[in-house]
Amino acid sequence: MNLTINIDHIATLREARGGVDPDPVTAAHLAELAGARGIVCHLREDRRHINDRDLRLLRETVKTKLDMEMAATEEIVKIAIETLPDLATLVPEKRQELTTEGGLDVRGNRHHLRDVIGELHRHDIRVSLFLDPVREQIAAARDVEADTVEIHTGEYANARTDAGRAELLEVVRGAARYARELGMTVNAGHGLNYINIIPFSTIAEIEEVSIGHAVIARAVLVGMRRAVGDMLALLPRG
Repeated sequence: MNLTINIDHIATLREARGGVDPDPVTAAHLAELAGARGIVCHLREDRRHINDRDLRLLRETVKTKLDMEMAATEEIVKIAIETLPDLATLVPEKRQELTTEGGLDVRGNRHHLRDVIGELHRHDIRVSLFLDPVREQIAAARDVEADTVEIHTGEYANARTDAGRAELLEVVRGAARYARELGMTVNAGHGLNYINIIPFSTIAEIEEVSIGHAVIARAVLVGMRRAVGDMLALLPRG
């Protein structure tokens, strides 16, 4: 199981003072040195953390895989085509939210998403859709020709009891299995940390997990390379 690191909240710390430190590009480099197999960044429409310059520098320096999280808007699609990330992950985006709150409604936006995915594919950009673990949405992702689904694990991560977590883990497992049956690659992410990541070792269909806040929070205390290494130690190796 591969680990990708979302470095958005390094930029959040930088923007808290409006300065230049800490640098998300440097953080990405350290994460790769520690063994991360990819870097994730979300260029939001309001540029609340990652900015256009960060994205350009990340594209120039990331040596593993650059996953650009993005809304399916005309402006951001144009930037993605100019940047050429290895993967574009389409996510829902609300101005007031602290972080992405749920999966895309692919069923309700088939025509628009099919057009956006087609445009990205024409520029050789693979596309992932961030989805709740719902079969109908996963089937719709296949219909609009997504390459990958990233299963939203927020409900699992927020479960308050062991029984609740176990039940929701099986929901994620079933969604991952269904996506693989449809021929798509399966990633997962949102709210995962050093404790709740452990059960994911049993979900063979998930090829990659994307983790940001938990790793960045630990990195503040112990450094990026150790924080990434600690997470890698919890993941199964293929």
